[in-house]
Amino acid sequence: MRIAPPEVLDARLAALKARLQQHDLDALVVVSLPNIAYLTGFFASAGLLVAMPDELILLADSRYGESLAARAQECPFVQPRELSPGESYDAALVEALEPLRGNRVGFEAAHLTVRRHLYLTRSLASRGWSDPLVDTDGLVEELRAIKDPWELSRIRDGAVRLSEVANCILSNGLAGRTEAEIAAEVDAELRRAGFERPAFDTIVASGPNSARPHARPGPRRIEDGDLVVLDCGGVLDGYCTDLSRTVVVGRGGARERRLIEQVTEAQAAAFAAVKPGAAPEDVDAAAREVLAGHGLADAFLHGTGHGIGLEVHELPRVTRKRAGYRSPPLAAGMVLTLEPGAYISGWGGARIEDDVLVTESGAERLTT
Repeated sequence: MRIAPPEVLDARLAALKARLQQHDLDALVVVSLPNIAYLTGFFASAGLLVAMPDELILLADSRYGESLAARAQECPFVQPRELSPGESYDAALVEALEPLRGNRVGFEAAHLTVRRHLYLTRSLASRGWSDPLVDTDGLVEELRAIKDPWELSRIRDGAVRLSEVANCILSNGLAGRTEAEIAAEVDAELRRAGFERPAFDTIVASGPNSARPHARPGPRRIEDGDLVVLDCGGVLDGYCTDLSRTVVVGRGGARERRLIEQVTEAQAAAFAAVKPGAAPEDVDAAAREVLAGHGLADAFLHGTGHGIGLEVHELPRVTRKRAGYRSPPLAAGMVLTLEPGAYISGWGGARIEDDVLVTESGAERLTT
């Protein structure tokens, strides 16, 4: 697995330093594992981080001793602290925060559990802390929304590989096989293509099952004339890619062909609306307007897309307007999916999804 080089991580720390200054914070407790990976290059199933303007204190248990040492050797600003035998992460975090008494320390409100917050505040108060921890929202996630060149190189590679996986599966033929069999083949092809793992549970939905956006592959055997939705994704060097295709098996009827063409038209409208400064809600509205014009307004059951990167769903959210809220505008360097769909209960559905980069002049399709 490739990890972002030290100079890339150093630039990310500098960007976080600016964000801490904007929010008048001296440090940030980072508990989101994707956020920890973004800032340090440390990918693990457990860990905590105390991020300061010029130093990152990385806490992990003995399972990750070698990884911690490697991070410290490659990145001098990463200070590793391996938990002592029997020491809990929460206790280690309190010790790491002790030198920061009297400073403004933030925490990730969306990720810190109530139990951990109570433990921290009570433990710190018992040590003489008078200032409470400061809740923050999206400080690291907003940095992650705009990909740096190293991230884009990994996502581009993943998008090409994922496109090849889809082409391989579709060219093998679908008729007479079960949804579960094809899903298993997709997952095997993802491994063969070099992905570390699927980005999510692969979706293969045929016939009436294709009318369910998140159908689980089952024993249904695909028949001639079926609409089939294939939705798969892979993780390459920690970064996700995501793609959906809809096909008709054998000789499809006019209704099936028309539905696919209408969804494809909706995606093209969304793609044309993507540019720096555009509101995500307006991109969603472009796709929604096309489907509404075809009488499919009520058949579009989800948002038009979402950001993609270290997580398969991240900022920006490309969905319909919400009362009292407007998403930040799109910016060059964001990578998002465009995946309009239409689903007719009891008959079938279609979804077309590609990964798209917001460029200085518009948009670039990464999946083929």
